[in-house]
Amino acid sequence: MLFSKIPGIDKPVSRLVQGTMWMKSSELDSAFAALDAFLAAGGNCFDTAHIYGLGDNERTVGQWIHSRGVRDEIVILGKGAHHSPDRKRVTPFDIQSDIHDSLARFKIDHIDLYLLHRDDPAQPVGPVVETLHAAREAGQIHAYGGSNWSAARLKEANEYAAAHGLTPFVVSSPQFSLAVQQVSPWIDCESLSGPEGEPARAWCRQNGVTLFVWSSLAGGFFSGRFRRDNLDTLTQPYDQLAVKVYCFEENFRRMDRAQELAESKGVTVPHIALAYVYNQPEGIHALSGARTPDEVRVNVEATEIELTAEETAYLELRG
Repeated sequence: MLFSKIPGIDKPVSRLVQGTMWMKSSELDSAFAALDAFLAAGGNCFDTAHIYGLGDNERTVGQWIHSRGVRDEIVILGKGAHHSPDRKRVTPFDIQSDIHDSLARFKIDHIDLYLLHRDDPAQPVGPVVETLHAAREAGQIHAYGGSNWSAARLKEANEYAAAHGLTPFVVSSPQFSLAVQQVSPWIDCESLSGPEGEPARAWCRQNGVTLFVWSSLAGGFFSGRFRRDNLDTLTQPYDQLAVKVYCFEENFRRMDRAQELAESKGVTVPHIALAYVYNQPEGIHALSGARTPDEVRVNVEATEIELTAEETAYLELRG
């Protein structure tokens, strides 16, 4: 298992992050099986959010934490201030309210790493940074950053923090994968995939902002379910979303090359797609919502695969 050090967090943080968006309290057996398998494999970072399951996600993970007695061993990545159907909620009031909600749902006294789930560029960064810094000073959160924040807004926030003696953003959580998005899956998402994302990735790398990337398997595109000849048969909502976002010829050619490389190494396409993320120069953390112990095993194995610069460049070829 690969680990890194995040400023403000007093334990190593696994670069493989177990996603929990699908977990709910009505299906504790399957949720606990995946969480147990991830912890047993050496992972310690778990991705959650205030909005997932309207809070049931956090309650489910909280039940697991307390039933296993593992709070001191793990790193909770929490997210808040997601837009509602009525308004954007990146305000001091909403940030503080969501932190209080999440702590109550988890039944814990702090969240290790707290990310703002969305940005609202119409809001000045000053009050946002001040609110997060105050929550850190109060012990409610230990480190913070932005999910789906542009590099320009991260830069603005950290310049404000430096000018006012406040703690800066240390993490950014955009989408990143071998597959490039054709369209954004949801409103106000940020993707750093492909050559277009390189300047933002470079800014994070040069300014001490660690990337925790979502949809590192491109919404399941590299799972094996998606083929050129079966897209009209995929009826589940998240599959249909992946068809719209990722299923175009350029990405299928990347999948073909991943398949070729996987066969040469005796592994699977998901192994190669995740290894591509881990072999980036940024030291990226990858969020992946494994649903079974077998999927957890594949994710862990991918962290151990080394790709040469030539292999990475081959996977990235266009056309």
